[in-house]
Amino acid sequence: MKQTRVLIAPNAFKHSLSATDVALAIQEGLQESNLDCVCECFPVGDGGDGTGQLMIEKLNGVLVSAEVDDPFGRSITSSFGLVNKGETAIIELANASGIQLVKPDELDPLHATSFGTGQLIKLALDQGVSKIVLAIGGSATVDGGTGILRALGIRFLDGSGQAITEPEQLIDLTEIDLSDLDQRVLACDITILCDVENTLLGERGAAAVFGPQKGATSEGVKKLDASLAMLAQVALQQTGINMAVVKHGGAAGGVAAGLHTFLNAKLVNGIDFFLTFTGFHKSLAQADWVITGEGSIDEQTLHGKGPFGVAALAKQRELPVVGLAGNVPLTQNKKLNQYFDVLLAIGNGPVDIGTALRETKSNLVRTAWQLGNLLASSAGR
Repeated sequence: MKQTRVLIAPNAFKHSLSATDVALAIQEGLQESNLDCVCECFPVGDGGDGTGQLMIEKLNGVLVSAEVDDPFGRSITSSFGLVNKGETAIIELANASGIQLVKPDELDPLHATSFGTGQLIKLALDQGVSKIVLAIGGSATVDGGTGILRALGIRFLDGSGQAITEPEQLIDLTEIDLSDLDQRVLACDITILCDVENTLLGERGAAAVFGPQKGATSEGVKKLDASLAMLAQVALQQTGINMAVVKHGGAAGGVAAGLHTFLNAKLVNGIDFFLTFTGFHKSLAQADWVITGEGSIDEQTLHGKGPFGVAALAKQRELPVVGLAGNVPLTQNKKLNQYFDVLLAIGNGPVDIGTALRETKSNLVRTAWQLGNLLASSAGR
């Protein structure tokens, strides 16, 4: 009897394990089970925090270290990756402008900026790249990408000609000066990986949905939304592009909308790009079963999240797909059932969220072990 080939392609379990650690835990459980299997670990990212690192590792890229500003202008050591013989830079916004760099009591999206990510882009241009892939998950900012754009030479000015450097000041924006923009960036092919479809403004916009996660009060959300609305208004007057209606535009506090408007960046579904860029289809062609997962698999998963991208490609090959998650729907969901043959919650009984996060690895190992034994017994019949 031939060995079962299992492709393990999970996303990260947020606040708990990286995608790589999730994949290794699932592999450990399967290998401890009675299933005679060959496992391939292929951790995935959909544009969220860690996606860039996965791409750099998969393509055997080179890391370039750099001193840049954190969200509040403090100097930090960051890095970006070079792949495809140095032609393409892979930049992770979270490495320079991420919430991971800020203490919980420092969170302040009215003042935090994405300037450091712009510095990374400028340094990548110094390396002679012709393509930039930007993963924008995990940001601490709601600045419409103005920090990045300032680092590349664009000036945002108020009515008296003073430079605007913080998000809350954008409410006073009257002019955007493009005269000193680094022209190299316009000759560069920029792709932004997005894991949300939110637009820039309003109740489903960057400030309302993501602002509170980054420390904004209800009053702060109103200020940020008004500032982004003014940015969109002035940008429309000067460029003819309406930032407010761009799909994915609200991602990373509006970075997606800002870079699309001023740098002609392409906004793409993160997981679809990731799977193509890393050659996932080659691994899929070898598989008998596919296991994916993330912290929660529910209706939202179908809107471009990592497990959905994996499952959709697997279903094109008519492969069985197992989804593992901390949370799964308690009732049947016909849409999810089209893509996932089995959905398993990894928890071992009701526990508080802190305990669940701490026990993620052991729960994954146990669930994968149980799954492996079930597959082994069914194969033996």
